This record gives sequence, structure tokens and C-alpha cells, in this order.
Amino acid sequence: MERGRLYIGNRRYSSWSLRGWLAVKLAGLDPEEIVIPLEGGGGTKAVKAVSPSGLVPYLEHAGHRVWETLAICEYCADIEPRLWPLDPAGRVHARVIAAEMHAGFRELRIAMPMNLGRDFAGRGRTPGALADIARIEALWAETRARFGAGGPYLFGPSFNAADAMFAPVVARFLSWKPELSAGTRAYCDAVRAHPLVAAWYDGAAREPKDWLLDKYENPPG
Repeated sequence: MERGRLYIGNRRYSSWSLRGWLAVKLAGLDPEEIVIPLEGGGGTKAVKAVSPSGLVPYLEHAGHRVWETLAICEYCADIEPRLWPLDPAGRVHARVIAAEMHAGFRELRIAMPMNLGRDFAGRGRTPGALADIARIEALWAETRARFGAGGPYLFGPSFNAADAMFAPVVARFLSWKPELSAGTRAYCDAVRAHPLVAAWYDGAAREPKDWLLDKYENPPG
């Protein structure tokens, strides 16, 4: 099978790239990684030149062109079914919460953008962001209570596509440090310690300084 290409944005900022990259790695794929420095605001010309949607992540593999992060997760799950829980109830629930993540939590995204290199403790706590955080905490607690026995991740011992979808939320929590329950903090610590997440952070730390964007390094509030 051909190696393929995975187009991603800056590791420091690109939350969707992190999700897609994790899914690809969890499936055992090893595409060429092409990092495109983002310009901010969703208008990066170099991304629009290669990606059908004009966004990252974008995967080319085995003759297929796959954009949109959930589609990348499903493509990868066709290759490695364990990206979703194998039991039907768990698999349905994982897909539902991944879809809610894909479509929702806009206020959190706006108030607390992902930045893996900064500490914004105490900032960004808008009413909308706090409401999104409360929903995420409830969702994680319910999932862990129903499916998380035997391990630190949402569905127990295996880090899967649902964890990948929420990994950038963990990164936001670690940077912005909102008030969180003990259970949420433990989950965040487990995700941050996962070898793939740690590798992504290491890659972000090595990115050139001229890729930094003021809008993410010095956000309002």
C-alpha cells in the first residue's frame, strides 16, 4: 500500500490537524507529513492550493482523497477497526460524542484557542466557554462511567478515535487552566502522557519561531 501524504497545519495551533494525525497514526499509517504554516483566519493560500476543502487535515492515501476530520477517522477505522470500540453500544456512543465534538463547542474554540506553547491560566472564561466546558465534563464523566473501566481513557485502556477528537480540548484545558473536576484533570493527564500526543507536543516545540502568529500568542482577554 502506498505511503500517501497527510497535510497538516502548525502543530502548535492546528487542533483539527492533531485530530486527523492521531487517527492516521492509530491506524498504523505512515504517510509523508507536509506541514503548512497557517496564516490565521482560515485563509492560508498554501492550504487552499492542495486541499479540496481549503482546510487541514487532508489525507491522500491509496488513491483516495480524504478531507474532514471525521471522514479521516472513518477511513482509518476501515483499516484499523479498533479506532472505535468493538462492542456495538460503545461504538455508537463513541461516534455520537465524536460528532458532537466535530459540530459543537464553538464558544470554547473562540475563547480558548489551542496554543501548545503558552500558559493562559485564568483567562478566556466567557459564559459560553464555561457552558461548553461544563457539557464536556459531563460528557466525559458519563462516558467514563459507562465504558471507561480498566483504563484512563474515555473507553478504558485503549486510546481511540473519540479520545483523538477530544485531544485538542485537553490541550486547551492544559493551556487555559479552567476550573475542572478531579476526574477531568486525571483524564487530561492521561491524554497528555500518551506517546502520540507527547510526540505531537515535541514536534510543536521544534517549529520555527517565524511560524508564530500574534493572534494566538497574544489573544484578547
